[in-house]
Amino acid sequence: MSQLTTSVADPAAAKSTGLSLSDVSLELGDGQQRVRVLDHVNLQVAAGEFAAVAGPSGSGKSSLLAVAGALSLPDSGSVKLRGRELTTASARQRASCRLKDVGFVFQTGNLIPSLTAADQLRMVNRLAKGPRSFDPMPLLEAVGMEHRAKHRPGQLSGGERQRVGIARAMVSRPAVMLLDEPTAALDSARSLEVVTLLAERSREMGIATVMVTHDREMLALCDTVYEMNDGKLTAK
Repeated sequence: MSQLTTSVADPAAAKSTGLSLSDVSLELGDGQQRVRVLDHVNLQVAAGEFAAVAGPSGSGKSSLLAVAGALSLPDSGSVKLRGRELTTASARQRASCRLKDVGFVFQTGNLIPSLTAADQLRMVNRLAKGPRSFDPMPLLEAVGMEHRAKHRPGQLSGGERQRVGIARAMVSRPAVMLLDEPTAALDSARSLEVVTLLAERSREMGIATVMVTHDREMLALCDTVYEMNDGKLTAK
């Protein structure tokens, strides 16, 4: 596998180049049915840090990822990515941020059925207005999928689809990667393989990574572990 390394020379600057949520709160619903899904949340993830958020269903984990990835705005608090405030950015600026600075990895890869593994990456590069000379092979090599470059999702196993999804998330060299239950559809052996790969690539490329998971066996692979309950986030 090729090595894709991005070093952070100044540890003190790492936090500013990663992800920061400060005193973030969010309520969802209408009228008397409004529920506080994020309750004064504070989270700092440095460049190259691999953090996990564990907790039961309905605890606010998905809302946390949505706010961190500029998919939704909090009611109050600050969300910064690479030191830039997202809560005051325009919708267009947030969309550009999601495309260029945030990589998402979902439960099942969410690959486009008609595209080969290589073309999945080429599509993201085009959308992000990346270099015309973009070559997907180094990223596919980095996740051990270079030999499956011409295969479509229906020809890949669950673990292989997740690997392609990881490579796709790294196309724009994002500042942040957000992982929504990336092992939910995998067995324990494949789960360990995928999370180990994610942790290695995040650290090598200097990406601030947050993984939401129910699989507590994966927590030992993470640099930092948080617990979420009733919208409150605490470090373990």
